[in-house]
Amino acid sequence: MKRPTLIWLAIFGSSFLLLGAFWFQYILGLQACELCLWQRWPHVTAILIGILALIMPAWAFSGIFISYLGAIAMTTSAAIAFYHTGVERHWWLSRCSGSIATEGLSAENLLAQIFDAPVVLCDAVAWQMVGLSMASWNGIASVLLAVLWLNSKKK
Repeated sequence: MKRPTLIWLAIFGSSFLLLGAFWFQYILGLQACELCLWQRWPHVTAILIGILALIMPAWAFSGIFISYLGAIAMTTSAAIAFYHTGVERHWWLSRCSGSIATEGLSAENLLAQIFDAPVVLCDAVAWQMVGLSMASWNGIASVLLAVLWLNSKKK
């Protein structure tokens, strides 16, 4: 495939994942946790990089440079997604997993920490398909999109 086609596929892939996240949140009512929100930003970045790659003249950006930027954005999304998967599976704790550090805290500080805790917990799986959560699926899709970005530098 030609480079513009691969970039369009990468843009559509990230757009599809973002629209899916918004559909789950605003249509189905599954509220996003903090880590879910973090996973969205690299997709926004990749979409903007892709648009920039398509509208800028060839001399403005090296094809390799812009492709690496897109791949880095998707690798970042994958890393956050796989970290989130670990939180969901209780492999490690996260600040938004509902655990509150109580050691050495006064009653006031503990109460403040409770009231500041996020409502949607990152370790609660809201939806899954074939045993994988949305975070896991986003991680897999982000890795595939990173590969797509890397292949776009060659064409």
